[in-house]
Amino acid sequence: MMLAAIYARKSTEQVGIGDEEKSVTRQIEHGRAYAGQKGWSIAEEHIYCDDGISGAEFVKRPAFLRLMNCLKPRPPFQILIMSEESRLGREAIQVSYAFKQILDAGVRVFFYMTDQERKLDNAMDKIMLSLTNFSAEMEREKASQRTYDAMLRKAKNLHVVGNKVFGYDNVPVFGKDSNSDGTPRRQHVIRRINPIQAETVRKIFELYASGFGLARIAKALNEERIVPPHGGNSGWCPTALRDILQRDLYRGIVLWNRTQVVQRNGTRKQRKRPESEWLRMEAPELRIISDVLWEQVEDRRAKNKRAYLRSNDGRLLSRPTGEDRRSNYLLTSICKCVVCGGSLVAIKRTAKRRYTRTVYRCSYHHKRGNAICTNSVELRQDILDSAILHAMNEAVDERVLEASVIQALDRIKKDQKKFPDRRIAIKRELSLIEARARCMLDLIGEGNGNTLMVKELDDLSERQETLKQELIRLDELENVTDLDAKRLAKDLKSLVEDLPALFSRHVPLARQMLRKLLDGHILCEPIMEDGNPGYRFTATGTFDRLLTGMKVVNQSGGGQGD
Repeated sequence: MMLAAIYARKSTEQVGIGDEEKSVTRQIEHGRAYAGQKGWSIAEEHIYCDDGISGAEFVKRPAFLRLMNCLKPRPPFQILIMSEESRLGREAIQVSYAFKQILDAGVRVFFYMTDQERKLDNAMDKIMLSLTNFSAEMEREKASQRTYDAMLRKAKNLHVVGNKVFGYDNVPVFGKDSNSDGTPRRQHVIRRINPIQAETVRKIFELYASGFGLARIAKALNEERIVPPHGGNSGWCPTALRDILQRDLYRGIVLWNRTQVVQRNGTRKQRKRPESEWLRMEAPELRIISDVLWEQVEDRRAKNKRAYLRSNDGRLLSRPTGEDRRSNYLLTSICKCVVCGGSLVAIKRTAKRRYTRTVYRCSYHHKRGNAICTNSVELRQDILDSAILHAMNEAVDERVLEASVIQALDRIKKDQKKFPDRRIAIKRELSLIEARARCMLDLIGEGNGNTLMVKELDDLSERQETLKQELIRLDELENVTDLDAKRLAKDLKSLVEDLPALFSRHVPLARQMLRKLLDGHILCEPIMEDGNPGYRFTATGTFDRLLTGMKVVNQSGGGQGD
């Protein structure tokens, strides 16, 4: 007896219908009945169902992927039953390829709605498959366009077209018509300010504008037991606060159409639309934050962004901590007291009411007293800063740097040996793409083209660009191994040869650089020399973090030195 599998799919959830009446359930029932009429046996473990998944999705479709994986090395069934071709998908090229894989595996495909078998034995069968897939894809695009047009009308009327936003209530507006069960029919949904949540939004903006960091604000809100946007026991987190601080709706501006869903490589992806396509509408009745407060927050966000440590090409190397942004002193929290483990902090001292100077002191001794830490040494800020920076400057030995560079280059060479044939494979695929593109361009030029060819050309062009970029990366990686380790070490030495002057220009950036150079903290031990108090400091550093900022060694780290 022939063994049959069933594949069922529908695009959207059906609300208010029992499980036994959902369309996928009906598809499976009809598939069973069809198999019974034909005398086939259904393999229960091979009933595949994708519920609520778009026909344009081929990557994040679990049952479809399991079905395709069963085809190799030998399919456990001989027949595949579906209601119609569009159940396999609504993207012409992907569906055609999937059908070819199924049929090449020796599985026969039947559609119970038309009692037809899909074959690809001749040119007519193939063109009929293409036309059917083209029609299914066109219907999907029309449905998508109808949805977009409806959402556009709602957005222009300031109706809710997305999810609930913290600070507002979604209020349904009902019309005169009724549903089949007699309940009023909802026409649309509008937003209305929630006074309690709006007060929390204002508080978040005010705290951030006054200098609070995101983590500190989150802790303050959680201590006050303020309910977060999605409820639950997890409380507020910095990422939720970051989203709130960037939301234009709070200043009475509704933005829509900023992103677009596109199909790439068999799955749905989102791309940003150019700002000229955005829909921007004033909604003063939804304003929670004043323009003055909004600008204060934006100014602080811009300032924090400029404080990030970046390489010469703009790549982000390190994010400043809250302490980095707040502190005007280089070594605060970077130096540690060896007596108690507390941080050294900078405090101001007034000498006989004549002048003020800044000193470093153990924070535990300063805040908690001699019972917790006996280290009462105070050292002038400029003296400790200068001593540590000059010691680091002397530690950057060219021979150690050269050893680090050699290790980094050795790692790159080992990586290259793992993929000896990759360059050949890329060039072969590029050659095939160029040949295929030339063939399609000739057909289009002769007037024999269609929309499917145009789409395939776009996909080929995108794949070609990806391969070219990978080839460039391999070329750069190969050039790295040809570099002179001694010359590269000398270049690194020149970058950091004057640490005191470099670090004094911008304290937040200098603090980030210190954290990247150091393994942990600088340990300070209080000493007494010739009757004068002072510190003996020790630290270990790593030079491979210096290498990550250089373009030629982006793919690898380096060695370490003390």
